[in-house]
Amino acid sequence: MATINPEFGKELKKYGAFDYNACYNCGTCTAICSLSTETDSFPREMVRLSTIGNEDDIKASLKPWLCYYCGECSSNCPRQASPGELMMSLRRWLTSVYDWTGLSGLLYKSLPLSILAFLLTAAAVIGFSIRENFDLERIMHVGHYFEMIAIGSVFTVILLPNIIRMWWFVIGKPKIKVPAKSYFKALGELFVHMFTQKRALGCDNNQFRWFEHFILVIGYLTLLFTTVFLDWFSSSNLFIIILGYIESIIVFGVTIDFVSSRIKKSKEVSKHSQPSDWFFVIWLLLMGLTAFIVRLFIDLNILEQNSWMYLFHLIILAQWAVIIVPFGKWTHFLYRSFAMYMAKLKIQS
Repeated sequence: MATINPEFGKELKKYGAFDYNACYNCGTCTAICSLSTETDSFPREMVRLSTIGNEDDIKASLKPWLCYYCGECSSNCPRQASPGELMMSLRRWLTSVYDWTGLSGLLYKSLPLSILAFLLTAAAVIGFSIRENFDLERIMHVGHYFEMIAIGSVFTVILLPNIIRMWWFVIGKPKIKVPAKSYFKALGELFVHMFTQKRALGCDNNQFRWFEHFILVIGYLTLLFTTVFLDWFSSSNLFIIILGYIESIIVFGVTIDFVSSRIKKSKEVSKHSQPSDWFFVIWLLLMGLTAFIVRLFIDLNILEQNSWMYLFHLIILAQWAVIIVPFGKWTHFLYRSFAMYMAKLKIQS
């Protein structure tokens, strides 16, 4: 029997915007959604579960991740209840549920705490630089290894246990019996959605947004590979240098459009932006921009005289690696991909 939490609505409002009093359960949101089906019906069901505070069924559901927030449901809601934002809020809340550290929920709900986390990370980088007497060569050497260590540590210590917790809520606890071989057979679904997010193509009038996300994912992942494993900042290989420039321009260019959309609030998805949404796009923009400038300064042989530029890049990188990736909106990319994977597992059970 599911446990009902009458205070759930108040808690969920801390993760986003939704007017429970406005919704009268007409079902327009489900009827208008191009991704909603008879077997996977939303967002109406999620609205109902949230209203009554049925946390257990929400935790066991993949439906918040099956939504790509095209905004049609909110645009066509006769009561302006913003069901699309409810689905976004549920994704933030689920992120906090999966996170064994509890930090995701704290950072989502508290802007001052988020700012403090960014400041402490910046202070740590500056403190390390002072200890090294601002030796740029030494700082860049440590910075390069920091990227590799951070990637491995964050995934192993935080994200992997969180994915296991997600599996427990969705498959383990509900006692869904999945044949062992299905876990291997469904891996293709995981990687296809991780790299292409192809389900978003099912959203009406969403093709350009999907293309932007696709280019951004490819640009971000390849820039990560180029800087970490090909050591872009130290490489003298012309192909690697040019590749890094192209990748950083792609990341910067696409995120400029995302930031612009959130400023203009011209689309439904941008009308209720939370601090975590802003942090994600702004820091991703700064990642691409500062990486480009650092490499440019290296090629112009002026980085030594402008070492502050690399320190700024390292601060952005550290904040991205230890705050946004494990506890912020970046995790949505990971959990959504695994949601598609688990949905496939449930079909094969």
